[in-house]
Amino acid sequence: MDPQHVRVLLGLSRLVEFAAGEPVFREGDRAERLWVVQEGRVLLHTHVPGRGDVPIETLGVGDVLGWSWLTAPYRWHFAATALSVARAREIDAAALHESSAADPVFGYAVACALSGALVERLQATRARLLDLYGESETGPRGTNAAGW
Repeated sequence: MDPQHVRVLLGLSRLVEFAAGEPVFREGDRAERLWVVQEGRVLLHTHVPGRGDVPIETLGVGDVLGWSWLTAPYRWHFAATALSVARAREIDAAALHESSAADPVFGYAVACALSGALVERLQATRARLLDLYGESETGPRGTNAAGW
């Protein structure tokens, strides 16, 4: 991102800290902010009926945490818990929406940066699901009946 856009993001953020074992957010709660991990590790996980809490990904320094604020119904689809003392830059989603609307170039830069990280998160989630469920009736791991 352009240094000016990074400065805007820093101006919208505040430094927060989570103790080891502290929830950052809970699945189903209202999604109103996002974080960039500065220090420590955070576990992204979900509840799977019959399996309990299933880890999705462990996030660390530089990782973006929290996407559910992007689209309605603005509820967390996963949960996140600090694995160690974790420090992060917390950004209020409403302030980010307002800044993006006021400066579309900034908004586009944020959207591009977030979309790249979002694709990485989706791939990590996909890999975790393949680990959990292995081959299916549709074909070998990572493909469907059409070979995709």
